[in-house]
Amino acid sequence: MLVDTHCHIYLEEFSDDREETLQRAIKADIRKFVLPNVDNTSIGPMLELVASNPECCYPLMGLHPTSVDDNYKEDLKNVEKWLSLRKFYGIGEIGIDLYWDKTFIKEQIAVFRHQLQLAKNMHLPVVIHARDSFPEIFSVVEEEAGSNLTGIFHSFGGTLDHAKKIIDWGFKLGINGIVTFKNSELPEILKHISIENLVLETDAPYLAPVPHRGKRNEPAFMRMTCKKIAEIYGIPIPEVEAITTSNAQKVFNF
Repeated sequence: MLVDTHCHIYLEEFSDDREETLQRAIKADIRKFVLPNVDNTSIGPMLELVASNPECCYPLMGLHPTSVDDNYKEDLKNVEKWLSLRKFYGIGEIGIDLYWDKTFIKEQIAVFRHQLQLAKNMHLPVVIHARDSFPEIFSVVEEEAGSNLTGIFHSFGGTLDHAKKIIDWGFKLGINGIVTFKNSELPEILKHISIENLVLETDAPYLAPVPHRGKRNEPAFMRMTCKKIAEIYGIPIPEVEAITTSNAQKVFNF
């Protein structure tokens, strides 16, 4: 069994075949799906999917960095409101993204810090989005890190030094289809890191692995990522399944 620790199958990209997508994944023995929130607009669709598939879908609550704007204080109040209303399995997707727009960099940092503190107070793991922002992310995490701050650096794309720092803090690295890309540096980096520090994900509908690169991603495609990880470590696929699933279960306390 595998766990997709990061997918957005509640988005409109799956509006025509959402249940079929789930069934294809289950047929591929991917049995649990962690659903990070994006912003206020995604909460409804995400929770509808959870309500119809409570045995396999696990929601997170958070405000994505690319959704941070002048209304961030109200958006954070809404995050806190939802966290008080029902069970969520973590705070996410949160972080800092300086790839698309740097207009709200100060606000992104403030929102990121606030949500890390929420996670610590509620004893929940975090799922961190870091794009063109490792210095800024690390500066905040360095100040907030401790035994009660855990989680995943989603879609890891940093250096070996970044990976070692993340692991020292007690976080896992989220590995997805990027590891299958021809020019990816991830395979070489992972050779210096124990598989005990990894979880698998898709980020569906984004970042589809080879041979589906450039197309809509879906959880069933995580089988290609799993196969690539087995090749990198020179171990059988069932061993990759066992280790990464155990890691995911420990992070989210399923």
